[in-house]
Amino acid sequence: MPRLDDTAVEEGLQHLPGWERRGDEIVKTFVRDDFAHAMVFVNEVAAAAEAAGHHPDIDIRWNKVTLALSSHAEGGLTDRDFSWPPASRSSTSPPNPPDRPFPGDALVGAEEPGRPMDWT
Repeated sequence: MPRLDDTAVEEGLQHLPGWERRGDEIVKTFVRDDFAHAMVFVNEVAAAAEAAGHHPDIDIRWNKVTLALSSHAEGGLTDRDFSWPPASRSSTSPPNPPDRPFPGDALVGAEEPGRPMDWT
């Protein structure tokens, strides 16, 4: 998959609220209620990453989880980074079925079993 040029990256970011470019990555920080909720979120990200075969770098700071996406094999950003489940969620895209927005989402928000993943 070819690397995206700067114009394509900027265009892609317009559809990803809260994501920003940092060098050859796109990143977003997610805030949860506390460390336990952050870890539930991280485990759901891991499940989605395994299902997609594309794994973000994950930084955990108590209730803050920062995800960084890059196609390391390509040496930068590709379309794959912009279509990875949490990155591809945007307020302008059509909603996914509320019962299961992405693979593994039913486990996120374990404080309420069956609640869909909150990627915001």
